[in-house]
Amino acid sequence: MNKSLEKVSRILIISAVFPPEPVISALLSRDIADALSVKHDVTVLCPHPSRPEGFIFMENAIKANYKVERLNSFTCPSSILFGRLRESFDFGKHCVDFIQKNSSSIDCIYINSWPLFSQYRIIKAARKCGVPSILHIQDIYPESLTKKLPAIIGRLVFQLLLPIDKFILKNASIIVGISSYMISYLSKTRKVEKEKFRIIRNWQNDQQFIKYSSKLSNSKNDFVFMYAGSISASAGVPALIHGFAKANLPNAKLVIAGDGADKINCINMANDLQNDKIIFSEVGPDNIAELQSEADILLLPLRKGIAKTATPSKLTAYLLSSKPVIATVEEDTDVSDILTKANCGFVVEPEDSDALADILRKSYSISETELVRMGANGKEYARMYLSKHANLNKLVSIIENTANAN
Repeated sequence: MNKSLEKVSRILIISAVFPPEPVISALLSRDIADALSVKHDVTVLCPHPSRPEGFIFMENAIKANYKVERLNSFTCPSSILFGRLRESFDFGKHCVDFIQKNSSSIDCIYINSWPLFSQYRIIKAARKCGVPSILHIQDIYPESLTKKLPAIIGRLVFQLLLPIDKFILKNASIIVGISSYMISYLSKTRKVEKEKFRIIRNWQNDQQFIKYSSKLSNSKNDFVFMYAGSISASAGVPALIHGFAKANLPNAKLVIAGDGADKINCINMANDLQNDKIIFSEVGPDNIAELQSEADILLLPLRKGIAKTATPSKLTAYLLSSKPVIATVEEDTDVSDILTKANCGFVVEPEDSDALADILRKSYSISETELVRMGANGKEYARMYLSKHANLNKLVSIIENTANAN
């Protein structure tokens, strides 16, 4: 489409991660930039690539109809608290410098940035320069941070940081949330009117998963339970290991594919149990869909409270793989709601290895016909409500309308 024949807006995309980084937020921002640049002038601000830690990035330039500005801000791929705080603050500073120099040529800013300091600085600069802003919230802060701290310190940090988040949400023009639970919680606790929020689900490279979704799991030498993703402190993989060991299922194995700060601890835990049916493996972004096709059931373990404020992006990937899902989450969460509505899995309370063992035994005994039916239910739900097709155009329209109104 010829841009000269359309109303052209000048849109700034601020993204804390961007390809060649393979993480979900980076791919979301790229898809948004690709879609908007068909009709509009688009510039992307992002740091130099750093996620995930240890990943080898190719130097190939991005070929696109938009400009990518790599900022020389500090990056901290390691999960170090003060390093991450510095990263957020410094990225925000560099973004503010750009906004102040170019505000007269910006009609709208889409923000998918690190919480909380970069968001605060960007929103404040956008407001001062009279540029409307669309803030995309991927996780709820400071709650997600303070849950990882000792109780007394966590409460103190929460009281210090909550006013910052309230300022951010009250001064953003539009807030995009990834679940209805997130939006209701933020609206209530930050006292921000619900009309300011929009719900847009995170999407994946849908075709990558659909390509393998019709493949049967394996030769049935073993029934495969699988977790694929980051092995982090919030993932709840230790409870998964203990639950599988307690289930004591014949001809079943647990595959844990991925990396993360808690991986060594989990490997040691499995070794202590002397269970040779617990297998750890690596997985890259290009072969995760094929790997998931080898599972009979996919597992989504989360620690207590995590699912209350977050919806893991891997849930969509799981459902698009046409596999039933077992999630360790509270019932009043977005993950539980999706699995229940789609009739495609099971929900068990987090960190309860006995209850998890019972669910593993139950799912193990289900017929292959029923497993296929549940997997098909999940795939259909994901395509209707969680896919790129269902969500990208809605988000692009929000950005376009905001820019045009300005």
